[in-house]
Amino acid sequence: MARAKSAPRNAFYAQSGGVTSVINASAAGVIETARRHKDRIGKVYAGRNGILGALHEDLIDTGRESPAAISGLKHTPGGAFGSCRYKLKSLEQDRAQYERLIEVFRAHDIGYFFYNGGGDSADTCLKVSQLSQTMGYPLQAIHVPKTIDNDLPITDNCPGFGSVAKYVAVSTREASMDVASMASTSTKVFVLEVMGRHAGWIAAAAALADTKDHPLPLLILFPEIPLDQAKFLAAVKAKVDAHGYCTVVVSEGLHGPDGNFIADQGLRDAFGHAQLGGVAPVIANLVKSELKLKMHWAVSDYLQRSARHIASKTDVQQAYAVGKAAVELALKGANAVMPAIVRVSNRPYRWKIGTAPLADVANQEHKMPREFITEDGFGVTAKGHAYLAPLIQGEDYPPYEGGLPAYVRLKNVAVRRKLGPWQKG
Repeated sequence: MARAKSAPRNAFYAQSGGVTSVINASAAGVIETARRHKDRIGKVYAGRNGILGALHEDLIDTGRESPAAISGLKHTPGGAFGSCRYKLKSLEQDRAQYERLIEVFRAHDIGYFFYNGGGDSADTCLKVSQLSQTMGYPLQAIHVPKTIDNDLPITDNCPGFGSVAKYVAVSTREASMDVASMASTSTKVFVLEVMGRHAGWIAAAAALADTKDHPLPLLILFPEIPLDQAKFLAAVKAKVDAHGYCTVVVSEGLHGPDGNFIADQGLRDAFGHAQLGGVAPVIANLVKSELKLKMHWAVSDYLQRSARHIASKTDVQQAYAVGKAAVELALKGANAVMPAIVRVSNRPYRWKIGTAPLADVANQEHKMPREFITEDGFGVTAKGHAYLAPLIQGEDYPPYEGGLPAYVRLKNVAVRRKLGPWQKG
């Protein structure tokens, strides 16, 4: 007698943390790949506002979206289903919230858990996997990598970073050309603040704007290198004396010799991290007060991570690939793993998808190697350039209507609840 084929189980997908211009491409990769395997995966539910959607049983039925709408996510910024900064406590601190997740998954027959985020999200994904095993509930938990900070271990780079790097490199070149035009009578030092808490990858991308054909008097301030004020001011003066102006790109995570963030506001986000922002005016005012030079500063802030119109084609392709690979790994029986980007070669640039165990990814930070930073601490070495350059290659412009990008807005139809409200502990 033939063995009865088991019914396909449903999948849950959620976006976590700060969004990127390509996180929705990963969502498309997950959803489109799952739709091609309807014999194994039933419905694909998304969490409204990330993991909170699971805790509140606020699920979105992605099956109510057309193939064209899901495909349109590939060129749409933001988080199509909503994201959140919400870090689950440890199992020992609050086991009830994990049990609630499993309760919701059980109620909706969810057998696949795809969590799209950074290091904290990898930790959550790992914990959910562990608890499902201890509770005897079959669940395959796959982490889908995403972070503009590019600080996840094992993977060569992180989806979301390449597009931010492209934005910062382009902005650095364009702003520098603006400053150079006016330097004789106006601003002589321009300071651009970019994101990057502990890792200087985003700031480093500015170095890509400084080429043989387009040389720039550029200084970069990395979180990995404590600020030496005297040395920095001497470098600024030397650039201005030689070129008439200077561009400074500074990471929000810059810290002083004492180890404290230059721009720590004394606030904490939901993950317990220092709320940063405001290092640019500190650096600019230092230049003004000590060197008496006219300065201007800007903060790229959300613009750098939402600029889908100038996304890196390489980044878009990789973001989609890790979403697709997450589903394929789950269908192969994998659990508590993350699809990782593996660099095969630089010239020509080639890459493939590998697999990383979440136990080696969760709560880990991959900082800029010292060999990628010049000896003076203000620039990027040739080896750093060779790593960064391929990640910004290619253009993948969205369609335009009326002079503006035509982005997708999903219907996000809610799934009927089966449980009572979540009682937060």
